[in-house]
Amino acid sequence: MTVRRALALVIGAVLCTGVLGTGCAQQPSGLSSGDAQPPAASASSPAAEAARTSPQAGAPRSFPRPLPGIGPAMRARLPDGSRQALVVTGATETSNRAEAVLYERYPAEGWRAVAGPWPAHNGLRGWTDDHEAGDLRTPVGVFGLSDAGGRLPDPGALLPYDQDPEFAVSGTGHLGEPLEGSFDYVIAIDYNRVPGTTPLDKTRPLGEDKGGGVWIHVDHEGPTNACVSLSEDHMRALLTALDPEKEPVVVMGPEPVLAR
Repeated sequence: MTVRRALALVIGAVLCTGVLGTGCAQQPSGLSSGDAQPPAASASSPAAEAARTSPQAGAPRSFPRPLPGIGPAMRARLPDGSRQALVVTGATETSNRAEAVLYERYPAEGWRAVAGPWPAHNGLRGWTDDHEAGDLRTPVGVFGLSDAGGRLPDPGALLPYDQDPEFAVSGTGHLGEPLEGSFDYVIAIDYNRVPGTTPLDKTRPLGEDKGGGVWIHVDHEGPTNACVSLSEDHMRALLTALDPEKEPVVVMGPEPVLAR
């Protein structure tokens, strides 16, 4: 063997030993680079402690649930302090049958249904964004619920309740159904009215041509002029649930509009 060849063999052995010592050895066949795992940290090692205390190691963070079926445009109209919302939803802009669900807002959980769904009626010709007196449509939007009353005694309402014989009504509705008893219980919807007054108050801040006297009242088995109506049992349940300290509102309109 020549001296040059001997020197080459010695240098090659030294280089191979250096490569193996740096962890760059070829992986076993069948194991990709993505499958290679570092040695597990001991239970008391700094790495293990960091894994236990890292925020990413816990459950995913949850966010308060928004009001179901209500899109960002309508949601922006909700008062910041409101913690009760009666959502009244019609299928289309011309439907006069609806569904009502009472929701409450909890700090961590968000909005949760607490009563309903209840069947409801609304205006004969459906819904409108621009209500006019006599148009037989229910106004769309978010409105406060601040005052109640009726012909019958207070069933235990937390809202101010005005019992008055003037809530008596007679005649027939749009389908020929009797209206008697429709105003036994009412909740005033704060559309074109002065909150803090009896539902019988006829003050119209927006003018007479914008209508008024829009209430939630006892259902008479037919569409209304502009009000929302629920069964007598559901009216009693709503009256005893609404709490002025929770700034209750009604959110009402056809489903496609509410979802915007």
